[in-house]
Amino acid sequence: MSFFVTSTPAPAPRIPQITQVSLFYAGLLVIMAVTQLFTFDSFNQLIYSFNLPISLVVVSGFPAIIIASEVFALPFLLRMSTSVAFRCLSMFLGWLVAGLWLFVSICIVNSYPAVNSVGFLGTVIDLVPGWWAVSLSLLFATLAAWASWGLWPARLYKK
Repeated sequence: MSFFVTSTPAPAPRIPQITQVSLFYAGLLVIMAVTQLFTFDSFNQLIYSFNLPISLVVVSGFPAIIIASEVFALPFLLRMSTSVAFRCLSMFLGWLVAGLWLFVSICIVNSYPAVNSVGFLGTVIDLVPGWWAVSLSLLFATLAAWASWGLWPARLYKK
């Protein structure tokens, strides 16, 4: 047993198509993270305008949580050499991104706040809220599930 954590290569995908699925999801997350970071101040105000049913303390950190989750989900999706624990955390963050956006889009559709953008692309491009945003969030969850199934990090480390 080693005191220091060592990086290990990612396990081989179950089927070759999983690589394309995970790269597609990683590309979506990169585009979303870059556009949200590009307009972070207005993105923060946009999240406040959603009137989410959570406390103001959590809402103030919500944009940072979303962006950090999008960025740290990439090592699992890109099959980078990381530790087993970080690979599992990265896989969980891919799921968290889908869950957070599903929560936000359902709250927007159900409460109908006066917003002109969902926030997937920050405030660079105004995407009108609607049920399509819920469907897109479900697509994110489907992509996360598919990538997790095909690139499951614990398969390689069974005794």
